[in-house]
Amino acid sequence: MRKIMVGVKRVVDYNVRVRVKPDNTGVVTEGVKMSINPFDEIALEEALRIKEKGLADEVLAVGIGPADAQQQLRTALAMGADRAILVQTDAQVPSLSVAKIFRQLVDKEQPFLVLLGKQAIDDDNGQTPQMLAALWDRPQAVSCSKIEISEGRATVTREVDAGLEVLEVDLPAVMSVDLRLNEPRYVKLPDIMKAKKKPLDTMTLGDFGVSEAPAFRTVRVDPPPQRSKGIMVKDVAELVDALKKKGLV
Repeated sequence: MRKIMVGVKRVVDYNVRVRVKPDNTGVVTEGVKMSINPFDEIALEEALRIKEKGLADEVLAVGIGPADAQQQLRTALAMGADRAILVQTDAQVPSLSVAKIFRQLVDKEQPFLVLLGKQAIDDDNGQTPQMLAALWDRPQAVSCSKIEISEGRATVTREVDAGLEVLEVDLPAVMSVDLRLNEPRYVKLPDIMKAKKKPLDTMTLGDFGVSEAPAFRTVRVDPPPQRSKGIMVKDVAELVDALKKKGLV
């Protein structure tokens, strides 16, 4: 079976204004709207479009997170994914551990393509796709803005500083996607109802031999400093004088 595996991460919705906890140990997530990481949603949309072209038979969504992350996986199923797997844990799983989990799932599921977001908007690491490709010893293409699948190969377009870079990679491969690749579809109510009947399996970190002990510890989280109020100047001379006083010219 031609299968595409897609990573789906639960994050604070991008429309929510993030607030730091009073004790500075992290950000407030209680009572906050959570959603699929936007880059992962684009990866899922691309997988669904590849399937709709007849180039894949199944789309598998995989998430790692708390029990509540089932909600985001159900959204992925409502969008059109065929199955979902939740690796349930309340621990903060580092990028390398995520890559190791995906590597073992690759052995089990045998996808011809793994699609991931180029980064998550909560930690902005952007490391998992590259680590997975290295562990799997398969080609990778990151920050893709266009993907074309044909006869065991993929032609990928990436936006780089000098313009557009076109790569051709053999499949199976790992790809991470950028924002310009597509616009995810809206989920309709009938699809939400159908998603409740689709399989969603739950596993644990122990099933993959991954420890819940954190690889790093967050010492402190602080909000960005407040911007100082601007001032009005009468003319260019006053502007230059104000800049000189601040040591900017």
